[in-house]
Amino acid sequence: MTTPRIRARLAVSGLFLLNGVVFANIVSRYPELKSTLGLSNIQFGIAVAAYPLGALIAGTLGGVLLARWGSARVAWVSTVLLCANLLLIGFAQNVWMLGAGFALAGALDACADVAENAQGLRVERLFGRSVLNSMHGLWSVGAVLGGIMGAAALGLQVPTGWHLTTVAVAFIALALTAARSLLGGPDERSGQVGSARPKLRATAIRTLIALGLIGASTNIMEDVGATWSGLYLTTELRGVAAIATFGFVALQSSQTLGRFLGDGLVTRFGDRLVARVGAAVAGLAMSVALILPGVVTTIAALAVVGLGIGTLIPGAIRTAEALPGVSHGVGIAWVATTTRVALLVSPPLIGAFADLFSLRVALGAAPIARVAMEKT
Repeated sequence: MTTPRIRARLAVSGLFLLNGVVFANIVSRYPELKSTLGLSNIQFGIAVAAYPLGALIAGTLGGVLLARWGSARVAWVSTVLLCANLLLIGFAQNVWMLGAGFALAGALDACADVAENAQGLRVERLFGRSVLNSMHGLWSVGAVLGGIMGAAALGLQVPTGWHLTTVAVAFIALALTAARSLLGGPDERSGQVGSARPKLRATAIRTLIALGLIGASTNIMEDVGATWSGLYLTTELRGVAAIATFGFVALQSSQTLGRFLGDGLVTRFGDRLVARVGAAVAGLAMSVALILPGVVTTIAALAVVGLGIGTLIPGAIRTAEALPGVSHGVGIAWVATTTRVALLVSPPLIGAFADLFSLRVALGAAPIARVAMEKT
């Protein structure tokens, strides 16, 4: 018979996995959405940038939502609505509808992200050891599964709208099932319940900025795999259509491995060393792939990128939430918000550079992001 803490861990892990599946199913249809709507690279980049814009707006309210309704309710409600929003994206008729769908998806994902991480940290306290990395690892598992589902739908020539509708219906049911086992009640960290708002010191502010930069740089490297790798593989490298999702799946698969191994590595070597080595290896791999372009080298490079950056965002979230003087939920929301600023800026910039020069030149953003992580 499972205990409440095990059921809670399974439930919040399931929500992490669902969000990864939903995101990857959307990503798998990027090339088709762009082609069907007749969008240029910069138009597509702007539409995709609506996702982090919506997330940026909603993410700043993360702490308020947790205080008002609690992480359990925010987590499952936002996940259900995120699934339902797939219909708006799947049946978009123009760039404005697509952008609106992406914006709403980003806002709902931001709410789910903050709430799920708050739930994950509560579960960690019940277990007395780190489990957050493995939860983020299950997000990556979900992303891989979603990528495979998307590839299968493409191979079977399932229309985008019907593909995303089927995903929405199935995963709304799973989210409602997980909701029953989440931890209810207050989410405050021990020692903060009923206490006055802590004073935010200069040291904490500097640390939050550094953690936000790490998260932002990580998301730029993830965005290369999610938004642009499919287009790069099928256009500039002339790969077949079915291979469009392979770069994203490679990155997410290796990122999953990095996250499941992450707790042991961080315990042995420390967050800073693991982060620096991982960022350096990821940047080097991407640089080599851009210098020596090819379908195989690009997919292999994206796999190395995923392995290198796997533990960075979970570590930044945990560190931010534990900072003295930072109110509950604020650290999580800050890291989530700053990472989404990068996603807001990078798609249109990469799209503009791709239109002016080439997508290969534009993807040089990934090695530049690696340098930013090493310097932080």
